[in-house]
Amino acid sequence: MSVAKDLPAPEDVIFPSGDFYSDEPELESYQHLQQMLLLLKCLDWWWRDRQDFFSAGNLTIYYSPNQRKSEYFRGPDFFVVLNTERKPRNSWVVWEEDGKYPNVIIELLSSSTAATDKGLKKQIYQETFRTPEYFWFDPHNLEFAGFVLLAGKYQPIESNPQGWLWSQQLELYLGVFEGKLRFYTPEGQLIATPEEAVQEEVQRTEQERQRAEQERQRAEQERQRADRLAAKLRELNIDPDAI
Repeated sequence: MSVAKDLPAPEDVIFPSGDFYSDEPELESYQHLQQMLLLLKCLDWWWRDRQDFFSAGNLTIYYSPNQRKSEYFRGPDFFVVLNTERKPRNSWVVWEEDGKYPNVIIELLSSSTAATDKGLKKQIYQETFRTPEYFWFDPHNLEFAGFVLLAGKYQPIESNPQGWLWSQQLELYLGVFEGKLRFYTPEGQLIATPEEAVQEEVQRTEQERQRAEQERQRAEQERQRADRLAAKLRELNIDPDAI
């Protein structure tokens, strides 16, 4: 959530390419940190078999036309770049990434950043980054909005009946669930965290075990009923095997 430092560096100061580390301050609050981690975990887990994207949170994007670390940089709270190599990075350096900018950006609003997120940052993402989709979300009051770039201008994304916003870039919905911004599949399924996925699998395994036990008990009851019937028939001098 850094503020751009757009002043040019002295001409004799040249920074070497590569190994540009992120230079972002700490997030506003525990809720902001948890929300950022939640988005990262869910998308990374959902796309765990893909190797053609990069997602990050609170990581510096360097985009200086002069290829300088000291000017023109931003640190979105969450962003995704598509059609790129999935590998660790210390920062996102546009001129070292084939000129690619994020396909999706999400900013987490706070009282100290909301005006910038809705104003200057939105303008930069629209006019310089040309990021196709921009969303913002306030973890405290749950304000949520999204925009799609059409003819060079951000236009609001209309929500569906559930209040979710569709991301064409991610081919997923974004919506608020239990006070958190979450991803949903096109079919409306909540995308789980790895921990939630494990818990769901444990629950499915337990349900299967319980169903198997119920079937075993029913089979045992049927066997006991058949044994009693056979015993009763023998008391009547009737061979149950002959029936």
